[in-house]
This record gives sequence, structure tokens and C-alpha cells, in this order.
Amino acid sequence: MSTRTTRSAAAASVVKTQEALKVEEEPQQLSSPPATPAPAKKSAAKKKTPKPKVEEASEARAEPITPASSRKRTRAPVKKEEDPDELPHNLGPPTTNGDAKVEAAEEAEPSPQKKRARTSKSKKSEDVESLVAKAATVADTAKSSPAKKAKKAKDTSYGLTPGQTPYPDWPHPTPEECQEVNRILSKAHGEVKAPKTIPMPSLEVSGCGEVPSVLDALIRTRLSAATTGANSSRAFQGLVKTFGIIQEGVGKGSVDWDKVRRADLSEVFEAIKSGGLAKVKSKDIKDILQRVYEENQARKDTYKEAEASNKSSGPAGADNASEEDKKAEVERAESNVLSLDHLHMLSNDEAFAQLVKYPGIDPKTASCVLLFCLQRPSFAVDTHVFRLCKYLRWVPPDKATRNSTYAHCEVRVPDDLKYPLHQLLIRHGKSCPRCRAATGEGGGSWKDGCPIDHLVTRTGARKGGVDGAGKKGKAKNGKAKKEKGKKRAVSEESSELSDVASEDLTSEEEAPSDLEMEDD
Repeated sequence: MSTRTTRSAAAASVVKTQEALKVEEEPQQLSSPPATPAPAKKSAAKKKTPKPKVEEASEARAEPITPASSRKRTRAPVKKEEDPDELPHNLGPPTTNGDAKVEAAEEAEPSPQKKRARTSKSKKSEDVESLVAKAATVADTAKSSPAKKAKKAKDTSYGLTPGQTPYPDWPHPTPEECQEVNRILSKAHGEVKAPKTIPMPSLEVSGCGEVPSVLDALIRTRLSAATTGANSSRAFQGLVKTFGIIQEGVGKGSVDWDKVRRADLSEVFEAIKSGGLAKVKSKDIKDILQRVYEENQARKDTYKEAEASNKSSGPAGADNASEEDKKAEVERAESNVLSLDHLHMLSNDEAFAQLVKYPGIDPKTASCVLLFCLQRPSFAVDTHVFRLCKYLRWVPPDKATRNSTYAHCEVRVPDDLKYPLHQLLIRHGKSCPRCRAATGEGGGSWKDGCPIDHLVTRTGARKGGVDGAGKKGKAKNGKAKKEKGKKRAVSEESSELSDVASEDLTSEEEAPSDLEMEDD
């Protein structure tokens, strides 16, 4: 530690400097008596400990006078903490030549810590650039990878190949067998013929697609799934009441679907909640309508591009469309009137493939739209049709599913019998005392018989058929029947549980019409 400069020595230095420069100063009032060459020595405590308040006051009143040759000519920055070695009256710290050299070197060269900081920052920047480059490479690889694209694509084939049966070695039904069942059931339930024209849409009954607008038919059929006709009709009436109807055009008299598309999901849910499964169905309806809107806009743009380039090409089905149809489709898209009527211009397989791409639309729903709205031959398979196809041995009862039954019968059933057989099997499946899902051998109406009893082999313990273990089942009655009436002893009948529930929930006043279908 360097020797501390005394007050008297500092004052003498100031006097000498003033004389050398010949500077005349006005007398200043110092916070302490001016330094004079006093003969008496002060105590060490007073020399070493200056008063902080006096120093602050002197700092505010006047700046110190330093020698002209001192490097402290420029004002030093104010220090936050007091230096115990600093001279009183703001005269600054005592300096030596060695200290000056050190300070000059520090100002000329940055500290090692700063250098390390710069190096670290530069390295971090390089690392970030490297990571960004790697991410871009990965993204480019993902775009060019066909395997990843295939994973993202939704499989809407349901394992079906158009025009091919999943049971090529199963010879039933033959055309003669289809004719025989159609004849017997027509005699029992009335003759059924496909209508020549599609009726105007009803605002009371949802139905399963018996309306002119394809989009209208699709939404109505989606509402009818997994519920009774009465429930789906209530849900449809909720949409009419909430969103209103279209006053003109192809969809005249039905719901304004674009308004439904733009509505909040909660609003759609509230409109259809009386029909059951509203959470799933409202989301599906919203997704379907949004996709239809985007497809309509894309088809409109394609038509306009083809017109601008004088080309005859256009979107799918354009080759089968007249100029009036094309113009009408563009006008609908420009007016935000949602439509799927261009499916009329596609083949059966193309239209079916287009329909099953929409969320919630399975082969049965797509087939109903083809059959009732597009008026194409299609053998739609609901839960009643599925059950009777197994009883009739038209499909292998131990292997068949609803979708495989559709694919098989679509190939085996003659086109002219698909509409009447579909309707007749539904009527019979709902009304026959022996073929209804909720009846058994012990039931009081079993004795009333069945017109096709000689053609069917029923499965399940309650029907007196063979169960999954190959054992002959016995009908349940009495108290046991009441306690376990809705339970199934085999896996075949477990697939019909929802069908039983829907029939039990349907009262005589709310019985679905013949054209309405119940799904499982």
C-alpha cells in the first residue's frame, strides 16, 4: 500500500501549480479550513478519516484543479463506491508512473473475459446456423420421402376392392335366390319399386338420402346413423330451426349448409343434440362442410383456368358435364352455395370413393347416398340387412362383417334387385317375430312364424341356433329372460346390441318409416 499524501503536501502542490501558470483565482469557501503550513501535527485518526458529507458538498460546489501535465486532465467518471485511498476534497487518487502504464494498457487492450465472451457468442451463432441447416435438410428429406406421405394419407378403402368380392369361393346369393327372397317378401310386406324422380326434401323427416341435393342427402344420412329415424328427424329439425333453409336453387327447401359451416361447433352441437351422438356428429358435419367448400372453390378455379387457356379439360367429371352444368357449378361456388352435385357426373366407383373420404362416412352411408339420391344400383347394408344376409347364408356367417357383406352382395345381387331387396330386408328385419334381433324362441310371438323360415338358418342361443362353441342353444324364458333378455351368449349376437336398444327405445308413436334406417 502506497504512502498516503498529507493535506499540507497537497495544498503546497496546488500553490506551486497556480504560481507556475499565473492563474488568479477567486477565494473559495472550503468545507474545511484551507491547508496552511501549520507547525502542529494532527492526529493520525483525523488525517486518515475524511468526513463523507463534507466531501460531497465540496464536490457539488467546485471542481478540483489539477496540474496541467497530469493525465487526469479529463474528468474521471463518478465512482459508486468510496475509495479509502482517495485524496480529500475531490483531489483524486494518488497515481504513479506504474499505475498510469497499467491503466493505459487496460484501455488499449480488451480484457480476457471480454474476448472469451465474444468467442462464445460467435460459436453459439455458428451452432444455431448449423442446427437451422440440419433442420432444413430434414424437412427436404421428409417432403421427398414417399413413405412418410403414405403414413399421413388416410386409408378410406375399408379393405374393399370395387367390383371384387372378399369371398370369391362363396357361391351365394345366386340371382335365383335373390329373386325368390324378393318375391316372398314382396308378398308379405308389399311390393317395392325405386322412384323415377326424387321427391322434394322434407323438413320433418331426415330420411336416408331421398332428396335431390347430394350434400343434403349425405348430411341427412350421417344424422340417421346409430339412432332411430325419430331421433335423427328431431336432430334435422334442430338444424332447420337454428340455421334456416335455402330459398332457391338445387338445395331449395333444405338447410343452409354454408351457414352451418361458418357457425361455431357448439352451436351445431346444440342444434342436433336431441338426436344422440351429437358430439361426434356435429364435428363430422362441420368437417364435411369445410372440405366441400374447399373442393367447390378448387373446382371453380380449375374451370376458370381451363376457360382462360381455351382447354376442354377440367376437374373430375367435367367430361360428362354440359356447359350449363359447368356454369351452374361455378355460380354456386362463387355464391358460397355448398354442393356435391358434381358426383352425378362420376361413375359409381368414383362417387363411392369420393364419399367415403369424408369423416364419419362409411360404406353403408355412401351406398345409401348412391342408392337414394344418385339413383345408382347399390346394395346398402344396415344392421337388419346384415343380420338377414347371415341368416340366409348369403355370406359366411362366421367371417362376414358389415363392410365385407356390402362388398360381396354388391357383386352377387343383380342391379335391378338391389333397391327392392334393401328395402324389403329392412322391413322384414324390423317386423318379423322370428328375425327381429330382440326376439327368441321363448317369445310369445314366435309362434306367428316367418315367411322365409324355410330359407334361413338363424344363429345365436336365443334363436335356437348354434353358438360360438358349436353347441345347440336353448331359448331363455321366464325370470331368466327378463334379467338377461338383452345379453348375448355368442359374439354374433353381440354385434346387434345397439340394434336391440334402438328398437326398444322406439315407441309405436315414433316408429321409423319404411325408408328410414337404423344403424348399429
